[in-house]
Order: sequence, then structure tokens, then C-alpha cells
Amino acid sequence: MVRLLVGNKGSGKTKMMLDLANAEIETTNGNIVFITKDSRLMHDLKYQIRVVSMEDYPHITNSDEYIGFIYGIISGDHDLATIYIDGILKHADFSKADVPAYLRRLKAISKLHEVDFVVSLSLDKDELDLSEFEILND
Repeated sequence: MVRLLVGNKGSGKTKMMLDLANAEIETTNGNIVFITKDSRLMHDLKYQIRVVSMEDYPHITNSDEYIGFIYGIISGDHDLATIYIDGILKHADFSKADVPAYLRRLKAISKLHEVDFVVSLSLDKDELDLSEFEILND
């Protein structure tokens, strides 16, 4: 399943995502990975959540490489329950036009590997057709 947090910058998406991850770690039987642009959020997450800072991986520059990176995370953790991706448009050379195809690829990965995704997007809800995904902050 791919769930989204959508809204303009400063609308509280990251805070909501942190709260969701911290609450989920208390009830899940699996592991959680939180992918963010930099390491500044590391101390806002419970210690059981693995934080991945994309500033440590500067050579991941497009959506294909990012999907490969996601596969690498999944292949290294067979107990993975959820991957949180904060601000995907800031991580690599993503444009708004890339987002629907990227999200559909995540949806396919989710079904195949039984891993959930929560992704935040800094854009207006009406900018893209996201009707096939659950929007958490509607």
C-alpha cells in the first residue's frame, strides 16, 4: 500500500509523518525505515526506526536510481514493514511529472514485497491526479 501526505511547504506533513512512524513502531512486528533529505530529523524518531539520510547517497539522482535504492533497502531487511519517504521531490532530480509513475512503481513493489510506503509530497493536492492512492491528510 502507498499512502500519501500531500500539501504545500509548511503544511505539517513532516510532523505528521514523524508522528505516524513513532506510533507505528509501538505496534508493528516489522521494521521501519525513514528516508529523509538530511539527518536533522534523526533525533525526532524513536531509536528503533532506521533513518536513512539521502545526503549520504549523492549519486542517486533520478527516479530509476531511487527505485534501485529502495530495492536495496528491501533486500537487506526481510522484516521490513514500512518505508517512510519524506519530501521525495527534494531527494533527487524528481519533477512533478515523474511523481505518478514513481508512485505506481512503489505500489507494485509494495504488493510484491509486502512493504507499505508513506510518502510526503510538497505540492497542492490538485496539481496531480493521485486518486489511486490513499491521502492521509485529506
